[in-house]
Amino acid sequence: MSAGTTDFETLLRQALAPVDPPEDLAARMEATLVSLTELAQDELEAWELSAMRDPRNWVRPAAAAVIGTGAGAALVVLRVRSRHRARRQRSGNLLELAGNTLHDFAEEARRVMPDR
Repeated sequence: MSAGTTDFETLLRQALAPVDPPEDLAARMEATLVSLTELAQDELEAWELSAMRDPRNWVRPAAAAVIGTGAGAALVVLRVRSRHRARRQRSGNLLELAGNTLHDFAEEARRVMPDR
């Protein structure tokens, strides 16, 4: 019984071994989020206000708004998080780190939505 338990533990250990993400995962994710944000912005810009009368036409702009907002927020978080280690080393204390992080969030949000 002990040998079966050991084999099971070994198999479990092998199955749950940590796996490193691919090197270009962050770049691919950022490119995908940028693409989704731009597509959502294009969809909203192409939408005509006169179509607002018919509720059947609300689905595409509503979906574009939700997808664009989600992708834009994720893009901001991804970019801010990627610079967190450098920001932490530059900061002297926790309050300064929080201020720098909030400033970075605002700057990235302006980059993602430049016309807003």
